[in-house]
Amino acid sequence: MRSRALLEAKKAQLYLWERNKNTSQIKNYVALEKLAAAYIASGEVELARHLFDTIPKPHVACWDLFIRTYAWNGPFKQAISMYRKMLDSGVTPSKFTFPFVLKACSAMLAIEDGRMLHDHAVKLGLQSDLYVCTALIDLYAKCGNLILAQYVFNSMSSKDVVAWNAMIAGFSLHGVYDDTLQLFLEMQRAGVRPNSSTIVSLLPTMAQANALSQGKAMHGFCVRRDFHNDVVVGTGLLDMYAKCRCISSSRIIFDTMGIKNVVTWTAMIGACVTCDLMGEALELFNQMVLKGSVNATSATIGSVLRACAGLTDLRRGRCLHSYAIKSGCFLDMMVANTLLSLYAKCSIIDDAIRFFSEMRFRDTISYNAIISGCVQNGFAIDALLISREMYSSGVYPDSTTLVSILPACSHLTALYQGICGHGYSVVHDFVADTSICNALIDMYSKCGKVDIARKVFDRMQRRDVVSWNAIIAGYGIHGLGTEAISLFHDMQVAGIEPDDVTFVCLLSACSHSGLVKEGKHWFNAMSIDFKISPRMDHYTCMVDIMARAGLLEETYKFIEEMPFEPSINVWVALLAACRLNKNIKLGEEVSKKIQRLGPEGTTNFILLSDMYKTLGRWEDAEKIRIMQRSQRLRKSPGCSWIEINGVTRAVPGSDQLSPQRTNAP
Repeated sequence: MRSRALLEAKKAQLYLWERNKNTSQIKNYVALEKLAAAYIASGEVELARHLFDTIPKPHVACWDLFIRTYAWNGPFKQAISMYRKMLDSGVTPSKFTFPFVLKACSAMLAIEDGRMLHDHAVKLGLQSDLYVCTALIDLYAKCGNLILAQYVFNSMSSKDVVAWNAMIAGFSLHGVYDDTLQLFLEMQRAGVRPNSSTIVSLLPTMAQANALSQGKAMHGFCVRRDFHNDVVVGTGLLDMYAKCRCISSSRIIFDTMGIKNVVTWTAMIGACVTCDLMGEALELFNQMVLKGSVNATSATIGSVLRACAGLTDLRRGRCLHSYAIKSGCFLDMMVANTLLSLYAKCSIIDDAIRFFSEMRFRDTISYNAIISGCVQNGFAIDALLISREMYSSGVYPDSTTLVSILPACSHLTALYQGICGHGYSVVHDFVADTSICNALIDMYSKCGKVDIARKVFDRMQRRDVVSWNAIIAGYGIHGLGTEAISLFHDMQVAGIEPDDVTFVCLLSACSHSGLVKEGKHWFNAMSIDFKISPRMDHYTCMVDIMARAGLLEETYKFIEEMPFEPSINVWVALLAACRLNKNIKLGEEVSKKIQRLGPEGTTNFILLSDMYKTLGRWEDAEKIRIMQRSQRLRKSPGCSWIEINGVTRAVPGSDQLSPQRTNAP
């Protein structure tokens, strides 16, 4: 149909040129305007614009036609540019001009241009025009100036359903739940009947406020008004229920919908991901593909990739990566960032880094995904290198970036890098973020600066249980067990309920400070007074506390009475104590238990061999080493991290070429 219209337009243009072949230009301007309109209807905007530029004095309706085209289809700047050219040519805008230009301003969030248009409308006496005011409300609301939007709305002499919807949608967009609901009630009191667009605007703010009861009431309202059969309303309802964690209701709505478009399928898949039903999300995607009635969009692929990441399903993730390449969705920034997160969560960090390097465009989320993936998979130094590249490329870190970078500094004890991160956080006002302060406390503690960690802790505006755990652990690793216990008491006074991690930190502090009595007390108190069941980490700490104190027999009995199978770490802690206390008999018995646990027990051979060497039993020590080699068990080589002029470097324990080693006296 469009190609036929284009052919007719070209025939008309040829006819006009034939009629005016003896003149330099076509002088039938009305015909040219109609021809330009025909080209626009055929989608040939450039041809239409070329014709338009040949008309000396286009009519205001012709200007409006082009402004409307650019406002709807872009580029939006052209709509504003055309408006300015119209004024420069001396043409007075009509009441239809302003809604089109204001729509372009809304799309660009160009509030200053919008204010200029508002002034022009007032000068032309259009400040009360229904369509102009509605467009102004939409502009101000989308730009976040709800006060101006409310002012324009209140100044309107008459308001139709579109004006009310624009106001409701604006308040809903910014999550102002109470005011949005109040507007909905006022709308009905004013005698204006809500339509399906009203409901679609209301549902997101209900979901954001987790107002399930109000959402159910709105669902009932939709059923009474017969809006629930509308595919857009149905999609909004299932999304609302999902965000309120009522996935069963979402599924019922989805299954009973007669018509499902790609947005509906994507919303339902996203709902399953939101409610941690990753397998169900993948199954829905399979059904969508098999039906073949809709094609997946970038949003669909992004949701399914998140499901794959949640299940660490690398095989399906790779299939979706291929699908995204074939469909062109991989060029979408959101899809690319989700792919990065998928590979990182599946511990395929090499593929993640390779894909990251191939990305044409990267934003803050891209860098955050790869940095976080590197840190989580033990590639801390790569995380720091990528963070430097991020800054040098003009993409500035946000608070999420810092939450990933600071643990990398902790892991590498890269104090200089950590201080730079702290300074950046202060300059950009990130230190008001509790998670940033928690990461700073951990970083300073592990870099040997527990005094600075305490200053960060004391200056925090809000402290959660993680904050207290971090500072208690910080004092613990520096052998300040008494101070750690004092902090635990302060935590209780502050009304913060300790969790199981708190007791791991507390018991570890007791272990590092040799506080046996206190360790036993808090181990018993956690289950009796705080109703927290001890897990393996707590038992490991208790074994370490008693074994370090030389209570080997008591420790062995404690392990035997554990309610679950002891881990290698538990037995290794006892074996290390046997070596220190030269208890060869118990050490050999513990060693046998470790050997039964399989190849993870590499440390066992080293400790037992060292124990024999300490007692001068060289032949037994050699037998242990031979046994270790026969089982092809090797200890991972040690590695130290040092900072030289702010640059973190790795120095393997076997590195004979280290400048520090070479220049050693």
